[in-house]
Amino acid sequence: MAGNSKRKGAIRTSKKGPLVGSGGRSKQRLEGKGPTPKATERTKHPAAKRARAAERAAEKRGSVRVSRPRDRDGIEWVAGRNSVLEALRAEIPAAAFYMQQYIDADDRVKEIMQLANERGLAFLESPRGELDRMTDGAVHQGVALRIPPYAYADPEDMLDDAFDSPESPFLVALDGVTDPRNLGAVIRSSAAFGVDGVVVPERRAAGMTASAWKTSAGAATRVPVARATNLTRTLVAFKKAGCTIVGLDADGEVDIANLKADLASGPLVLVVGGEATGMSRLVRDTCDMVVSIPMFDETESLNAGVATGIALYEIAKIRGY
Repeated sequence: MAGNSKRKGAIRTSKKGPLVGSGGRSKQRLEGKGPTPKATERTKHPAAKRARAAERAAEKRGSVRVSRPRDRDGIEWVAGRNSVLEALRAEIPAAAFYMQQYIDADDRVKEIMQLANERGLAFLESPRGELDRMTDGAVHQGVALRIPPYAYADPEDMLDDAFDSPESPFLVALDGVTDPRNLGAVIRSSAAFGVDGVVVPERRAAGMTASAWKTSAGAATRVPVARATNLTRTLVAFKKAGCTIVGLDADGEVDIANLKADLASGPLVLVVGGEATGMSRLVRDTCDMVVSIPMFDETESLNAGVATGIALYEIAKIRGY
């Protein structure tokens, strides 16, 4: 009977005396392995395999994007057949055109090759793995466009060039506009209404990306863009040079259409705030006056690109363009 020390063989005799069981004191005692690991932590468990598959899928979804951000050298990649085709149609400056080896060419690829050939772009064939690496894992569909860094102008040089022109200087400064499509729209409106150049801050603002180039519809080749290290100091320097700084804000005290002719006709800088926060306090304090665009419904608002276009039209009328 189990546990009965009187049964035969239950008590073993040794030199040290009778022993009843080892009591976990012998060399052959069992050692615990700790708590049982979770199913997802066991390599061969189905739950662990499902977890790894989900992680790989999430990483793949996160890598799907049209173009990669600019690298240290400011180079940008436009990837995907539709995106590359639109970029070439918009005449975005490009340094080289890359195409995957043994690609299945459709009508889009044929037009891309035709446009790239007409522009004299460098043409390079690359293995799929190399295209994946260059475009940072984007869905390139076998084609990619290499966009060189934009050559920003210096704000002071831009103002000097504006003073050398027959008309009074007319500049636009953007304070915290972060959407590159709005920047492109501002450049397009600036070209239409005689603006000499656009100034953007160096930080926390949209730059001249492929998206901005495309939205400008080619106007970026005619209107220079300058990048200011400190927008407030740049505006102060413009003011000292004889420019009137006019801010555009929904709370402006003067209707843009009522801007005095002598102010609008002289050296002028129109400052437009960002989409969400508007002008910063320091930039607003630098302005000589703040104007607004009247609207029928006070709850409505305009994005930076549309508001700038309307304001430039009103100023151009006053300046007699």
